[in-house]
Amino acid sequence: MGCCTARCTLITICALQLIAVVERQVFDFLGYMWTPIIGNFLHIVCVILGIFGTYQYRPRFVAVYMVWQLLWIACNAFVICLYLEVGILSLEKHLKYLTIDTGNESWWKHHGYGCSVTYNTTTFGNGDTYQQISQTEGCILDYRYIEVLHAGIQCLLAIFGFIYAIYVVHKLTSEDDSFDFIGGFDSYSSYSSPQKAGSSSNVMMQMQPVPVDTMTD
Repeated sequence: MGCCTARCTLITICALQLIAVVERQVFDFLGYMWTPIIGNFLHIVCVILGIFGTYQYRPRFVAVYMVWQLLWIACNAFVICLYLEVGILSLEKHLKYLTIDTGNESWWKHHGYGCSVTYNTTTFGNGDTYQQISQTEGCILDYRYIEVLHAGIQCLLAIFGFIYAIYVVHKLTSEDDSFDFIGGFDSYSSYSSPQKAGSSSNVMMQMQPVPVDTMTD
């Protein structure tokens, strides 16, 4: 019963992780944040492995999911520290690690809640126009805190996923050991019982009395 409850809880956590990371992936694509895009894709793959391993009683797949949670926590902790500019980290200098030095920025910087964007429009001689964002005002929540919130949710879910993955791997491994022992005992009994039945029948045939008529002849 305990293993079943832990498996159901872990599958629920994985489902929440999929929902959260797909939502994050959409906005990372809109902002062309290539490093988070790659990380989100790997996270989706590992979470699917975790769901499959938990549902199909595959502790090795759950173990892969468990190890990835530690790496995922470290990656999101770096994102949190970067956007909050903890220590020597600075957005101006180190944002290139998230964009692979392409000069892109978070989509939330200019499209957050309540943001009002001012554009500079440039008209070329052939009639084409080019708009460039010059100023963003009125944002209810700064984009850095939105990114920190996204990374914090990922860290929180990964911590719970890691804890339950340890328990599920332990329970599945112990159940596999007990199942192998019981299966081996049953196979031995089924294999040895016909031999015993055959030997007892041979003994009974040897012990049958010889008819009297045969002896007198």
